[in-house]
Amino acid sequence: MTSATSRAAANGAASGTDDDPELPALETQFKALTAQLAALQSVSNTQTSTSCSDDQTSAAEALGSCVRERSDHDATRQAEAILARLYPVEQAIMAAPARTIAGLGVKARHAAYVMSQYWAPPITEIDWHARVVRLLIESVCSLANVPLPFSDPDQTTEPARGNPGSPTSSSR
Repeated sequence: MTSATSRAAANGAASGTDDDPELPALETQFKALTAQLAALQSVSNTQTSTSCSDDQTSAAEALGSCVRERSDHDATRQAEAILARLYPVEQAIMAAPARTIAGLGVKARHAAYVMSQYWAPPITEIDWHARVVRLLIESVCSLANVPLPFSDPDQTTEPARGNPGSPTSSSR
C-alpha cells in the first residue's frame, strides 16, 4: 500500500462514511422503492379483501369482480414498474464495496430484505445455513447500529443480545 493510499484509508476511516458515498445514496433509493412496493401491496390487499355481500345481484357481483380484476391488473403493472426500477439499485448495492461499518450496514440491510424469509419462523425452526446467514446479518446490523429493514421502528435498532432469534426485541 502506498503512503497516499494509506493516508486516504486513514482519512476515510476517521471520517465515517466518506469511503462509502454511493451506498447511503443507494440505500435511500432502495428504501423509497420498497416503501412504494409495500404501500401498493397494502392497497391491493385491502381491495382484494373486500367482497360483495350476499344480497347483491349477480350483475353487481360481476361488476365488482371486473373492477377488482382491473385494479389487480393495474397494481401488477405498477409493481412491475417499481421492481424494474428497484433491480439496478439492488445490483449496485451488491456491487459496491463496503469500506466502512455504515456501508456494511447498508449491505446487511439489503441482504436481510432479500432473505427476509429467514425471519418468519423462530430461529430454532430454520436450517443451519439459514441460521448462519440470519445471525451474521443481525450481528452486522447491530455493529452498524442499524435496524433490520422489517423490524418495528419503535423498537431499538439492535437485535436483543440475549435472544438472537428475535430481531425486533428490545435490548433495553
